[in-house]
Amino acid sequence: MTEAILRMRGISKSFPGVKALSDVDIEVLRGEIHAICGENGAGKSTLMKVLSGVYPHGDYEGDITFEGEACRFSSIRDSEHRGIVIIHQELALVPMLSIAENIYLGNEQATRGLIDWNRTNAAASDLLRRVGLHENPVTPVIDLGVGKQQLVEIAKALSKRVKLLILDEPTAALNDEDSAHLLDLLRGLRDEGITCVIISHKLNEVLAIADRVTILRDGRTITTLPSEGLTEERIIAGMVGRDLDHRFPPHEPKIGPEILRIEDWTVHSPTQHGRVLVRGANLSLRRGEIVGLAGLMGAGRTELAMSVFGRSFGTGISGRIIKDGQEIRLRSVREAIDHGIAYATEDRKRYGLNLIEDVKRNVSAAALGKLARLGWVDDNEEYKVAEEYRQSLNIKAPSVSSITGKLSGGNQQKVVLSKWIFTDPDVLILDEPTRGIDVGAKYEIYTIINRLADEGKAVLVISSELPELLGLCDRIYTLSAGRITGEVPRAEATQEGLMTLMTASPEVSS
Repeated sequence: MTEAILRMRGISKSFPGVKALSDVDIEVLRGEIHAICGENGAGKSTLMKVLSGVYPHGDYEGDITFEGEACRFSSIRDSEHRGIVIIHQELALVPMLSIAENIYLGNEQATRGLIDWNRTNAAASDLLRRVGLHENPVTPVIDLGVGKQQLVEIAKALSKRVKLLILDEPTAALNDEDSAHLLDLLRGLRDEGITCVIISHKLNEVLAIADRVTILRDGRTITTLPSEGLTEERIIAGMVGRDLDHRFPPHEPKIGPEILRIEDWTVHSPTQHGRVLVRGANLSLRRGEIVGLAGLMGAGRTELAMSVFGRSFGTGISGRIIKDGQEIRLRSVREAIDHGIAYATEDRKRYGLNLIEDVKRNVSAAALGKLARLGWVDDNEEYKVAEEYRQSLNIKAPSVSSITGKLSGGNQQKVVLSKWIFTDPDVLILDEPTRGIDVGAKYEIYTIINRLADEGKAVLVISSELPELLGLCDRIYTLSAGRITGEVPRAEATQEGLMTLMTASPEVSS
């Protein structure tokens, strides 16, 4: 039997008012890929931060044994010295430095006190080849896409002679091609004898790559299972404590008259002169209807949505927006909000929320005028409104005074929805509303979307997950290279059919 490289026993960790981990046990075998699954807030990332020294010894209870020796890490440097390296979901690279400089930052290749750049770049080149990244090591990291940046992080880990590599949501921001490449790389590292622990909400990827899976729920270990014969349904049941017979809540649409029509909409790139990102797009939304927008990366989905939302993206924008039968001009985000249109961004951490502010301030941010009296915001009314949304959307936070950045991803997404629902929109555009959140939180988000539609609002959902669009939407538009290539009612939609339209030549389909 393969020996255990890591044992964590009785790990408990508390924050003010929250028990994040409670007597967690986990054992990782040498040379395996071990997945950790659980809902947002289950304690997955906290457990790995305990292991890697982000939370130092004495800040938690329990024991850690690595390669047969008891470990008491007081910092990340201590754990890295033993060969344990963690790559967080938010990549820790310095954008303006080169690839080589990032790989050896803090571990400089020096001779007689001076950095040896020839040696540094040559060693970085060897590591880049090892991870399958064909880039010059002097290339600034800012010039790389997220997928390539992820590979730089792994190269950096390999430079530290990693024995146990921890990856927190490594494919959350990657497209399918980059995700497949990363998973292949992890298999190759396993074959080299490097042990990997992966935290992921993408259960299909977990089943494709993991040798064993540990499930956490509410800060406790539920079970560890071998991947052979394991199903997504079994993992979900362990994560949420019940079977999810249906991934999507039942919903009977009550579709009314057309509320919004976009005609011949064209958007040019703000940075690349002459490049057309959206060309002659036409789509419509009706009251009480949930409409999907499907397209591959770069198809123009977000560009279309943001340009409609008060021209918040793009240049050379042309076309017409008709709402309730009247043409409207949306020259700013404020005008879009005033006309009853809201847009929840796909990047909630950067654009959707102020993470250092509390829940209350985030909820009220887009419609402060509704709370103002003689130019002053009524603090009591602001608190009351935020508390109503905390309860109605089941936002898991001790109070509306809690800092938003400390909430789980699913609860942050509910705060984003609260902010835009508070503007009382007629049309709500949701860009990747469930990205990076677990199946239990997704179900709650779907329930909220259904409720909004039942109130007579039109909801446009942009998603990279075709099963999500098929399970949620009444109609689905497809986009390819900036053109609408199809419009499919729910009853006729299939993954294969949508993918065919998403990859169709725009010239042929138009």
